Amino acid sequence: MVSGTKKWTLMAALKLDQIDLKILDAVQRDGRITKLALADKVGLSPTPCWMRLRKLEKAGIVSGYHARVAMRAVAPVATVLMEVTLASHRQADFDRFERVIRDVPEIVACWSVGGGVDYLLKVMARDIDAYQRLVDALLEREIGIDRYFTYIVTKTVKEEVALPVADLLPVST
Repeated sequence: MVSGTKKWTLMAALKLDQIDLKILDAVQRDGRITKLALADKVGLSPTPCWMRLRKLEKAGIVSGYHARVAMRAVAPVATVLMEVTLASHRQADFDRFERVIRDVPEIVACWSVGGGVDYLLKVMARDIDAYQRLVDALLEREIGIDRYFTYIVTKTVKEEVALPVADLLPVST
C-alpha cells in the first residue's frame, strides 16, 4: 500500500493534467469501460490512453475496480450509522478497536473522527434486531467501547462513489 505522503509525491511527480483527470472520472463512473470508449471519452488514441491509465494504476491512484450492488434489490436491509466513543484513548486502545472492526463484515465503513466521538461506523444488517445483536457482541468482546449512539438511515438522499477528483486538487498558481 502507498502511504499518504508517498501518494502526494507520486501525484506531484505524475503531474496530473486534464486528460488524467478525465480518465479518473471516466473509470470511476464505469469501471468496465472499454479501451476504445475510454480513449474516445478523453480525446486520445487507445494506446496512449491505456498507457496513462496503467501509469495511474501503478502509482496507486487507481486502486481497484468494483461493482456497485443495489443491496435493497437483493434483500431488505437496515443501514445504521453508529457513533462510538472509547473509554480510554491510548494508542493500544485505538489499535485493538480498529483490529476488531476490520473483521466484522456488517461494518462496511469506519472512520476515525475528531470532535466529541472517536469513530463513525456504517453498518449494514438484515434488520434492526440483527444490528442490536452485532452491537451486543461488540460490547461483550470488551474492545473499549464506552458509549455508542445509533442513527437509523430512513432514506438515502445521496451516496456518491465517484469522487470529484478535479474539484479536490489544490489550485495551481
